[in-house]
Amino acid sequence: MKKFLLGIVVGLLMTALTAVVLFFVFLRLGRRPPHIPDASILVLRVEGELPEAPPMEIPLPTFQRTQATTVLEHWDMLRKAAADSRIRAVLLMPEGLRTGWAKLQQIRESLEQFKKSGKPLYAWLRRPGTREYYLATAAERLYLGPEDFLDFKGLRVELMYLKKTLDKIGVDVEVAAAGKYKDAPDMFTRTSMSPETREVMNSILDETYRHLVEAVAAARKQRPDDVRAAIDAGPFTAAQARAKGLVDGLQYEDQVFEEIRNRLKLAETRKVASRDYRRIPPESLGLEGRSRIALVVAEGAIVRSGGDGFGMEGLVSAEEFTRLLREIAGDGRIRGVIVRVDSPGGDGAASDEIWREMSLLGRKKPLVISMSDAAASGGYYIAATGDPIVAYPGTLTGSIGVFYGKLNLRQLYDKLGITKEILKRGRFAAIDSDYAPLGPEERAKLAAAVQDFYKSFVARVAESRKRKAGEIEPLAQGRVWLGSQARQNGLIDHLGGLDRAIELVKQKAGIPAAEKIRLVSYPPRRTILDWALGQTQLAAPDARLAAFLRRYATRSWLEGGVFRMMPYGIEVR
Repeated sequence: MKKFLLGIVVGLLMTALTAVVLFFVFLRLGRRPPHIPDASILVLRVEGELPEAPPMEIPLPTFQRTQATTVLEHWDMLRKAAADSRIRAVLLMPEGLRTGWAKLQQIRESLEQFKKSGKPLYAWLRRPGTREYYLATAAERLYLGPEDFLDFKGLRVELMYLKKTLDKIGVDVEVAAAGKYKDAPDMFTRTSMSPETREVMNSILDETYRHLVEAVAAARKQRPDDVRAAIDAGPFTAAQARAKGLVDGLQYEDQVFEEIRNRLKLAETRKVASRDYRRIPPESLGLEGRSRIALVVAEGAIVRSGGDGFGMEGLVSAEEFTRLLREIAGDGRIRGVIVRVDSPGGDGAASDEIWREMSLLGRKKPLVISMSDAAASGGYYIAATGDPIVAYPGTLTGSIGVFYGKLNLRQLYDKLGITKEILKRGRFAAIDSDYAPLGPEERAKLAAAVQDFYKSFVARVAESRKRKAGEIEPLAQGRVWLGSQARQNGLIDHLGGLDRAIELVKQKAGIPAAEKIRLVSYPPRRTILDWALGQTQLAAPDARLAAFLRRYATRSWLEGGVFRMMPYGIEVR
């Protein structure tokens, strides 16, 4: 019997040891640069949400095939493809994009840069919508499947309101806000758009639509009026899209590859997948120099602590982020820093902590702020260091305002048969209780505090923009601007993306314009082993639920807190 049990134990240990060995073999193979044959075509798949920070790396083929590619990795692949003699052409295949317009503008800008290499850039669309079509129009030849469908019909904004639902279950959301456009979480307190929200949404739609029409018109060599007329006639069957001049031809995927092969006079079609090509080190192509520039990503809602658990990476923890900034500030090898902000804001105190550390970093090293899809409210607050700010025309910017919010669950408790008794010492001891509504004195006190925070926010921005508070006030009031509008209003310094940010930080660091630099990403891509050794939080069960929780269900919100945060999520579809 003992021998039998010993055999079982030894067998289990050997199985576990084999699993560990195989894990590290996969890990090593996953990090080894792939072989790129000569005369290859890079198949650039642009899909999903396009994160800024690298997601967790799981070194298994199934996971690697579905792992999201970051904005920086797309930028890096296109500059490598332009310089790599083994890559003769790029076939762009965008599909299922769920990202904002600023990130699309970055990818499109990178595609335009690639075309300067003289190498062919083709695009083939599968089930394309407006996002995919906008990106694909950067290609010199654009194809659609013969029986496919072009869902190119314009833009819309949909805002969801939950007040009636919350009323039914007995949940009341209490808010004090500063700024007429800072209409707080209207999602929870209203049943329809406020006039201010409608004004901002129409402004964002108009500007985004204008940019879309102009970009498509220039790419397809049509008049803007013709593009507007085409949009009004959409969506289109493949034949209709071809007749309108929206695509160059109707071909299957293999026919497109054959056309590229014939154009380049290649003996055979050699494809390189983007998931493989992104692992080619840029230094192997002579694209990196000795000077190091840190690219620090601040992506997600801003909180005081937490956010590093598996499945919950999309948070900017003040505790972790300030520690990272201090590490970079003390690294003598780093000559300059680009902070890449993609955040709708969040906890007010956490935003202030990050702002302070960003300001200290800017005194020690050349610093440039690069804004992605959103740098609003607390996301804009942390950027107000006085250092150069770069944004895309489609970046959601500003929302300079503050609100306080808490949940009153009294009626819900009554429905569930739950009662509480409150004993207090101090007039405002129950001001943040989830069992008591706000009284007139409590509302007045919170309103005064929110106004103080708001004035501090405006003053901070005014100082960083070297303007008077009275000049910033009309641009504040919680209003969300697009990057193009923010540039006109002086809330940012430059329109552009990663290339412009690198150009500016090189100027500040005294690095010659022609000198190559090494871009070092922070935080680096983590493996599942890093998480397993350093984290104990559980994975979020669903990506959409996780995103909702990251935005709204922070501890500060549940307990009552002051927020520098966009009052709603904006997705132009």
